[in-house]
Amino acid sequence: MDRPTNQRLAAMFHTIADLLTLEGGNPHRIRAYRRAADSLVQVSEPLEDIARRGELGKIPGVGKELSAKILEFLKSGTIQAYETLQAPPPADVADWATLPGLSPSLVRHLSNRLGIRTLSDLETLVRSRLLRTLPGVSLSEDKLLEAIEERMRRDSETGPS
Repeated sequence: MDRPTNQRLAAMFHTIADLLTLEGGNPHRIRAYRRAADSLVQVSEPLEDIARRGELGKIPGVGKELSAKILEFLKSGTIQAYETLQAPPPADVADWATLPGLSPSLVRHLSNRLGIRTLSDLETLVRSRLLRTLPGVSLSEDKLLEAIEERMRRDSETGPS
């Protein structure tokens, strides 16, 4: 039995779910990844054998989309969605991850999905209190605003870093 493969894929599915949560992903999709991950750790047979028989869909929580992800993993050793979610945020906003409450995943989401590209835009978003509406985001808006203002002051004195 190849439990390490099953365990590795389950860990990837959990990580995908966690990163999707941070980015405010679809809650149903997040639950699907978690449920499939939980099922994969219980499977005692190698996934390769189950896939060969075309029975991945018989694993609880594994439907068509996640079967395709499993096949992708078995073929390539990774999943593109996992690699994409693990990628660092764009260089021009990457240092925002050092601000209180912001993770690289959240910074990537703010930049790529919401179009937040400047500290001024980020400040406006935080002041609007809309940041707290993103699923999985819990941070001190006051501390974040203080840090943004400090960074903007520093950048205006020395130029952007």
